[in-house]
Formats: sequence, structure tokens, C-alpha cells
Amino acid sequence: MSTVDRLRAAGCVFAEEEAALLHEAAASPEHLEEMVTQRVTGLPLEHVVGWAEFCGQRITVTKGVFVPRHRTELLVDLATELNPGLAVDMCCGSGAVGAVLQRKLPHATIYAADIDPVAVACARKNLTNVFEGDLFDALPAHLKGTIDVVVANVPYVPTGDIRFMPPEARDFEAQVALDGGTDGLEVMRRVVNQASSWLRLGGHLMCETSERQAAAALGIFSCGSFQARLVTSEDTTAVIGQLGK
Repeated sequence: MSTVDRLRAAGCVFAEEEAALLHEAAASPEHLEEMVTQRVTGLPLEHVVGWAEFCGQRITVTKGVFVPRHRTELLVDLATELNPGLAVDMCCGSGAVGAVLQRKLPHATIYAADIDPVAVACARKNLTNVFEGDLFDALPAHLKGTIDVVVANVPYVPTGDIRFMPPEARDFEAQVALDGGTDGLEVMRRVVNQASSWLRLGGHLMCETSERQAAAALGIFSCGSFQARLVTSEDTTAVIGQLGK
């Protein structure tokens, strides 16, 4: 059976495209067989080949790490438009957002942080200045009050809904990268509460959320020190807030 047929039989919708990527990545016939076996047993393609395409850039993605979604490219676009001199990729996962911002804004200083040591190790393959710890506690203290933009792709899946996610995410990505607590907004609340101490006045915080959570997410920002608005693009909803002067 061909690679395409094996992938199609396993339920891969884009079997031809995936087969081409697996053949490209294979160092030998034995390596190809190993990768195909991993894929047909459910391992995400990005974990199999070791990278994900994000904003036209190949981002290293290791096993167990959250795979960057194309919908998060909206946050990159919003951050790029602000042209920050100092930006933070919070809850960075693979560091995809920070890596792309560094390419788009070569003059800027980019920091990244995540609580998951596996994600931090992966992110360090994609950019420098990656720190491990719980949200802003991970960052060097001298950054407090100086940051222009924080891009926080926080986990926002309600705990009870994780079981409904596709198996590729539910079974192979770290739960800490998915679980947003009872209503999916617990991590966002913590980020909003802490961000005002780390941003400069007039700085911006932005988070991805879901359409059904949009009103509640906007309320979280507005109850803080932010002038906030919703931004939507195709299947993406984001909240962006400016720290009041």
C-alpha cells in the first residue's frame, strides 16, 4: 500500500500533501516507514516532521508541544502593526509568534515565556530570550513597566470541553497549553491582572479567544486598566487592549 493510501485509510484528509511532506523529510526508507507509522497512529504531522508552517515560516515543533495554528496569525499581524520596540510572546509554546515577530521587526527586542519546560526547550530552537515560569514571573524583573506589546496566546478551552477536541490535540499536546479552566478564561484573567505592571503606559496586550467567549473576554479587559476592543478575521477572534494613560 502506498503512503497516500495508508494515510487516507487512517483518516488523513490531506493525504497527498502529507505524503509529500513525509517523503521530503525522510532521511531513508526506514525513516519514512517510521514517520508514516507515527502519523497513521495519530501523532500530529507537525510532530512527525518536526516543524509547522506559520506566517510563511518554518517553526520547529517538538513532540508534546502545542502546534501553532494559522488563526493565531491575526495576533502577529496586530502586533506588527504596532511596531513595538519591546514585545513579549507570553504562553509561547513553540515560540512561533515571537520568532515571526523577530523576522518582521528586526529592530525589536523579543522575549518569550512559558510554564512548560518542554515548550521552553522547543522555543529556544526558534528564538533567543526564552524564559520558563508562570506567566510574567518568568520574565527578568528589569522589564517591568517597559514592554510595548504583550501577545498572550493563552489556553482558552474550558476544562470540560477538552474531551471534545480532535485527538491530535487532546492526546498529543500538553494539557497546560489547552486548558483555560472552568470557563476557559482563567488564564486570561491572570494575564490581564498582571500585565498592567509590566506594560508601559499606552502599551498593548492582546489575546486570542473564541467567538462565544468574546463578550466575556472583552469584559475582562475592560474591568482592568485597558481600553479594549474586539478584532475578528475569518475564524479568529482577538481582544486587544491599550493600557490607559
